[in-house]
Amino acid sequence: MNTANIKKYAPKARARFIDTMMRQAARVGISPDGKGGVLIAPLEQKGDVLVMTAQDGQTHTVPAHLKGAREALAAWVQRDGFTQAIEQAAYSWFNRLCAIRYMEIHGYLDHGRRVLSGAGGEAGQFQILEECLEVDLPGLDTARVRELKLDGTQDETLYRELLLAQCHALHEAMPFLFEPLDDASELLLPNNLTKTDSLIRELVEAIPEEDWQDVEVIGWLYQFYISEKKDQVIGKVVKSEDIPAATQLFTPNWIVQYLVQNSVGRQWLQTYPGSPLKAEMPYYIEPAEQEPEVQAQLDAITPASLDPETIKVLDPACGSGHILVEAYNVLKAIYEERGYRTRDIPKLILENNLFGLDIDDRAAQLAGFALLMKAREDDRRILTRNVRLNVLAMQSSQHLDANTLWRDLNLTGDWHQGQSQSLFDSEQQDLSNNDATYKLIADLIERFQDAKTFGSLIEVPNEWEVPLKALLEELSELTNSGDMMQKAAAQRLVPVVQQAWVLAQRYNAVVANPPYMGSGGMNTVLKKLAQENFSNSKTDLFSVFIERCISLGNYRSEMGLITPYVWMFIKSYEKIRRKILAEHTLNSLIQLEYNAFLPACIPVCAYTISKQSFSGYKSKYIRLSDFKGHENQAPKVLEAINDLDCAWLYESKPDNFKSIPGAPIGYWASKDIFEAFDKFKSFKDICYAGFGIKTGNNEIFLREWHEVSKIQIELNQAPDEPTTKRWYPCASGGSYRKWYGNQGLIVNYKNEGEDIRLYAQKNGNSFGFNGAKYYFRKSITWPKLTSSANSFRATPSGSIFDGVGLSAFFESDDDYFLALSLLNSNIYEYLIAIVAPTLSFTSGDFLKLPFPNQYSEVLICAAKKLVDLHKKDWDRYENSFLFEENPIVAIEKESIRDAFESCVDEWVKEVEECRKLEEVINIETASILGVESVRSNVKLSKITLHSNMHYRYAGVKDEQFNQLRLKSDTNCELICYAIGCMMGRYSLDKPGLILASQGETVRDYLAQVPEPSFAPDKNAIIPLTDQEWFPDDATNRFRDFVRTVWGEEHLQENLDFVAESLCLHAIKPKKGEAALDTIRRYLSTQFFKDHLRTYKKRPIYWLFSSGKQKAFECLVYLHRYNESTLAEMRTDYVIPLTTKLASYVEKLEQDKDASTSAAEAKAIEKELSKLYKQQAELNTLDEKLRHYADQRISLDLDDGVKVNYGKFGDLLAEVKQVVGK
Repeated sequence: MNTANIKKYAPKARARFIDTMMRQAARVGISPDGKGGVLIAPLEQKGDVLVMTAQDGQTHTVPAHLKGAREALAAWVQRDGFTQAIEQAAYSWFNRLCAIRYMEIHGYLDHGRRVLSGAGGEAGQFQILEECLEVDLPGLDTARVRELKLDGTQDETLYRELLLAQCHALHEAMPFLFEPLDDASELLLPNNLTKTDSLIRELVEAIPEEDWQDVEVIGWLYQFYISEKKDQVIGKVVKSEDIPAATQLFTPNWIVQYLVQNSVGRQWLQTYPGSPLKAEMPYYIEPAEQEPEVQAQLDAITPASLDPETIKVLDPACGSGHILVEAYNVLKAIYEERGYRTRDIPKLILENNLFGLDIDDRAAQLAGFALLMKAREDDRRILTRNVRLNVLAMQSSQHLDANTLWRDLNLTGDWHQGQSQSLFDSEQQDLSNNDATYKLIADLIERFQDAKTFGSLIEVPNEWEVPLKALLEELSELTNSGDMMQKAAAQRLVPVVQQAWVLAQRYNAVVANPPYMGSGGMNTVLKKLAQENFSNSKTDLFSVFIERCISLGNYRSEMGLITPYVWMFIKSYEKIRRKILAEHTLNSLIQLEYNAFLPACIPVCAYTISKQSFSGYKSKYIRLSDFKGHENQAPKVLEAINDLDCAWLYESKPDNFKSIPGAPIGYWASKDIFEAFDKFKSFKDICYAGFGIKTGNNEIFLREWHEVSKIQIELNQAPDEPTTKRWYPCASGGSYRKWYGNQGLIVNYKNEGEDIRLYAQKNGNSFGFNGAKYYFRKSITWPKLTSSANSFRATPSGSIFDGVGLSAFFESDDDYFLALSLLNSNIYEYLIAIVAPTLSFTSGDFLKLPFPNQYSEVLICAAKKLVDLHKKDWDRYENSFLFEENPIVAIEKESIRDAFESCVDEWVKEVEECRKLEEVINIETASILGVESVRSNVKLSKITLHSNMHYRYAGVKDEQFNQLRLKSDTNCELICYAIGCMMGRYSLDKPGLILASQGETVRDYLAQVPEPSFAPDKNAIIPLTDQEWFPDDATNRFRDFVRTVWGEEHLQENLDFVAESLCLHAIKPKKGEAALDTIRRYLSTQFFKDHLRTYKKRPIYWLFSSGKQKAFECLVYLHRYNESTLAEMRTDYVIPLTTKLASYVEKLEQDKDASTSAAEAKAIEKELSKLYKQQAELNTLDEKLRHYADQRISLDLDDGVKVNYGKFGDLLAEVKQVVGK
């Protein structure tokens, strides 16, 4: 159904209802005191009204007959707190009005009139008001109705009385939703119900009638009503009263059908395989054909016949009742098949078959309502049949006392009025302690103290079912025929006994979408319950419920659940997984696509479990991971159900999963895959794997390598040697790249991490040098978390590793390269998806992988070659520690075009060589493991060379576009390298870094390059201007760079090629623009953005900017900055530019005055307007520069770019991107 209108309306309605209830409470003198308490104004009765003065000083009156209700409201807010009481009142009225709206649209109100809208559905009109003289409602004073109607000015009062009378009438059929007359919440029903801005009109207008056609609307209303509350509490330790908001989700209809049809429906079809019910269950999965011995096990526990009235279905976390409504549909079909009269079926189902529990009162209210509305479709008199629903909101027993109740109930007749109370109390203890019923009551009161937190996790012994039923019947009788004390006591105790009776029973089917809450969100008492009573499943509330649902089923029960799918795979759920596989039977499972469950942004699966264990049972599984979008899930499930040859339908024996370490539910694995796990040793037998250093504060102790001084970085640290420098390479995961690369992070490990240790001691931070004996040793590294396939890289010796990039260490080089080949093969990608198909791939998962018993020179040699090719590729880009020279410059061609084309030719050959090597690896790995079920071909997008456009632009399938983008990006990289040469970071005459340490100058450059062919800038300040003001600006210096490398003869040709390339992707082309102007435009508008991206928001060329008008901008090289840089910037560039601008403005003003062309004058005027703004901006910059220059700001590169960049206020561009908010 379309939920857009509901989603828009319900959250706003919650806020509006709460605000309205607060205003109404204030009108009866009840308001918050601002300190978490409540203010209750004294009241005085004057005749037939109560008079009170509210906190705002206004005097209010209410009818005297509401005195009891006002006192009840005061007691309510004092007991539960003002905020919680008002919240409860708001949702109660929201539920009531939604219920009436649903009923009036469907014509379910006995008098046949609409209550909230006009006869034709018009908002703002009220059919019941127009036709009130013909309406007959219990308790409605017809004479008063006539009097108010004839008055003509009392419509508001009359409508209020009619609405309340309707609520009171519905109380008889639905007391759980419509409380009794003069209830406290009646006081909070707002005034002005007929006005244009009323709550009622908003409800009618916001949701069209077509959205009310299915009772499913009730669940969606509730889900969106609590959505903002959920956002407020999610991710925190959740209070008991907030657990519903934090955990409730409305389950999509097709999933509910699957769960119910394959649990309730499955049981019926096992006994009656030819039943027509199968044709009415589109999401029923026909069981796989079983081997004879398995079928014999199934036949042995399948009853010869079933009585529909004995099929009991429980939803232990029923929410708004969606699952129970679907169970009603299946049960109705079963009853009809057995020949029951249609009008008898609804009451039988509601009283005998359906049971629901929830900790949330409002959800249970809506669940009960939804079931009654479903029944009303089949029996128009159902609301008059005094149906006893078994849908309950769990109630705490904290307010109950066993001795007091026992005395008041007087079940044994031992106490009579007039007896001495003290005498009775002393005798009571002796008598009651020996009474089984007293013991039962006392146990229940103790057991349900935290019912609002634990819900149906509270365990009640099955053997109590009969005595609880007897007690419940006795209490029910007392509520009707007992004396005053017995009635009151029975009414208090009935909810606790009733919920205990529901929990004491054992069910044919238990179906649920249980709450999802990790142990970190559990409050103290809930966490304690999970640890003590559910040790196999304590990781999350949903897994606790898996275990609890199974225990609530009878010996041949079926369970249907939808939960996060992590329980299928990860280590923290291994105990519950093994318990299911060992003691029960996983019948069927649907694994949804990762983001396809809209109510929660988590990957889920739906599945059914038989309580009995059937050895050798073959189950069916549907895998939807390839089908993006929630709208594709249901159709693809139906395809799989109806086509046994469907590619995403699998059959597998749950027993097979036990052969895989950790027993993941790897249902898509073939027989040869299971055998590979079974017959080979594992990685844990040949290597160490784990996480490494934990700094306690990565902001302080981790850097990108280019942020600090080169002389402070040690790239060749030997293991077990003292660490005398500050910074060392740190392998830390990264994006999808195989074989080699993603090496840019460094960690402060001077003196074996002395600074980390001291910082932790001072600040109390957690830190650790995990796996320290493996630091600086050669390893294989991979990211712990990834949303793509895993990739494994060779990390050379000299590096540390952390907890983001996990590492494995091998004794021999043969094992090392063999492992690297295996891990990057298609087959191991497949194996990893079995042991760890979630976003996380831990060292524990890694060590479970099989390792072959034989060596392979083919695999070892291929891995070495692939590492070499990927290292060569990594080192040709500036991100590498070992970058030496831009490839376009290095190839020594006459033109940039020729150089680029030669580079591309070489890159294409490298890509093809890698592809062939990887395919050889896949074939050899398959042969060694004996696996034939995994493909060996390799997609070009999986060849992780940065020079491979298929990988670099993997998200774009347009090959021609990617070719043009590669051309553009390569020329951007050439410009960046040229800027580096201008700054002295690089040199055309010597490979690698030249000036890359703090404080180095041109003198240091000349010491390394005595006669440079292209000299660095004297102070590393390079202007970036949108027009030519300085001969040494970036554009002019780039032209000189091109001339130096490729000569004067081809200068214009080369500039044209660069300009043309930039316009292919980096910037948009501009008609008639000269090549140098295009390059200038790129440098002025786009270069720094590209630089930020290349250097991961830690730029080394800093963009000083005057502001929006770009009057003056320049790049300053971080490593050559000194305390005089700002003063030099001002004197060498800003002050001269001020003079140049003034002269230019003066000239243009003269040209404008002399112009005889209106068009020319207008163009000059436009240019002048821009220049005036630039002049003002330049003057402001000059003031700021003087201010900061006088401070003589110094930098410490070890502090990192983020800290240093923030020292210059708004002198620098993109401060938020670099420094953060």
